[in-house]
Amino acid sequence: MSKSKRVWLGVAVILLTAGCISTTTGRQGPNADKGAAAKINYELGARYYKMGNYELSRDRLLYSIELDPKRAVAHSTLALTYEGLGNLRLATLSYEKAVRVSPRNFDVLNAYAVFLCRQNRFNDAEGYFDRAVRAPENDNTEIMLTNAGVCMTQKPDLAKAESFFRRALDIRPNYGEALLQMCLLKHSQGDDLNARAFLQRYLSRHVPSASVLYLGLRIEANLGDERSRTDYSNRILREYPESPEARRILGSG
Repeated sequence: MSKSKRVWLGVAVILLTAGCISTTTGRQGPNADKGAAAKINYELGARYYKMGNYELSRDRLLYSIELDPKRAVAHSTLALTYEGLGNLRLATLSYEKAVRVSPRNFDVLNAYAVFLCRQNRFNDAEGYFDRAVRAPENDNTEIMLTNAGVCMTQKPDLAKAESFFRRALDIRPNYGEALLQMCLLKHSQGDDLNARAFLQRYLSRHVPSASVLYLGLRIEANLGDERSRTDYSNRILREYPESPEARRILGSG
């Protein structure tokens, strides 16, 4: 399981679940409430984004913003859409507008920080993660702290990454993503005893994917525990027989 596959928790999901999707498809008439029309067009734009139809998403989101320029989530979702279209310049401008109209919105700050990290602007990203974490209304700080830790692994600044992951676990000791990131970090550093400990904490509270079980297999192989390695192998074959990890096990004999 690569680190990149566990990156950026809760960004598009948070931004795209701001409300129920309306079944209305046409633009609203001139006498309709602009706020309601802006919300409907945002929801449609978010739905088109999730479907991968970035052109329609862009058009709906631009219309939503035209009706309500202060709808920060529309600016952020438009930024995601521009990323999907490969236009990083307009994506950056949209994120900046989102932050400008809602400077204390922790979801918007987190989304922009994630984007900045993808552009290798690590110091800027850290600043926006910090703002998101410090937002008084934020009751999901463990998500932002874990994202910040992932960002620091890419910098790389592993000491700072570990500090972020541990802060996330101080807030929510059983937070699965932070436990897995600590496991990956320790495994990458050759500290498989601690990697095992973090993975065991994860497994005690969460249902693992095939890739997580395969990580356990690799850890036990490094530690020379053949029985535990075999247990992970058998569990993958039993629970995820069609997975790439199962094929890898069978292919290796």
